[in-house]
Amino acid sequence: MAKSDIHPQWYPEAKVYCNGEVVMTVGSTKPELHVDVWSGNHPFYTGTQKIIDTEGRVERFMRKYGMMETKQPSANESKSNQQ
Repeated sequence: MAKSDIHPQWYPEAKVYCNGEVVMTVGSTKPELHVDVWSGNHPFYTGTQKIIDTEGRVERFMRKYGMMETKQPSANESKSNQQ
């Protein structure tokens, strides 16, 4: 059993604010939470994330671990190379 008078106040309907707007409601020990980033404006979740590639590191990693599709010659290219 939980001891009485040692636990913080629980707010089951705490409001989460981002840029002055309520974006969600969660359970918390604080009645209001102010955040700068949440899933609605984070680039990873919104699909606007950009990978900054310096010196082809991403492509080199993808090739090294077989995650990048290698360009396969088409049927027309292979026939023209055999003639």
